[in-house]
Amino acid sequence: MKISATKQKIIETATTLFYANGYNLTGINEIIAEAGIAKATLYSHFKSKEDICIAYLQYKNETFIEEIGEYCRSKKKGKEQLLAIFDFLSSFFQDNDFNGCWCLRTISEIPKENKLIRAEIQKEKKLFLELIHQLIRENFPKRSTAKVDILAREIYLLYESAVAESHLHQADWPIESATKIAKKLI
Repeated sequence: MKISATKQKIIETATTLFYANGYNLTGINEIIAEAGIAKATLYSHFKSKEDICIAYLQYKNETFIEEIGEYCRSKKKGKEQLLAIFDFLSSFFQDNDFNGCWCLRTISEIPKENKLIRAEIQKEKKLFLELIHQLIRENFPKRSTAKVDILAREIYLLYESAVAESHLHQADWPIESATKIAKKLI
């Protein structure tokens, strides 16, 4: 389903603000001002800030899954395609706008009772885990389903910890360390 240009502008504006400043520190009025729209326009597209947050998470994740999938599959078949996950993270870390994982940033700001946003983040993390599964199956077709499941979870955890720790320490050594561990696992 195609969305309107105005709705897309609201999503992109919220994405920039939520990712840079956080969900709680970004107000509806700030989104309205940055997008250059009227309050009624925002509310004609979204019922609440929570709905905008869901759209933000979906937008970031769709872009991420597409880009990391294309990047990994552009590499030589085998280990290189799977390890490219960490190369992608390394280039993401080098970006001046790098502010860690948008999902983890958001989940840390919401109360645990907010099941809607939590469910969206869990769905998005599951999609990333499925991408890792696909890359393993495509590049190591002889591995059993059980071994693919284990390796996918291990790579996923290495990636997620590398994102968090590189953001925390503002250094790329967590990414380098995760890559070395992943090479041993593969």
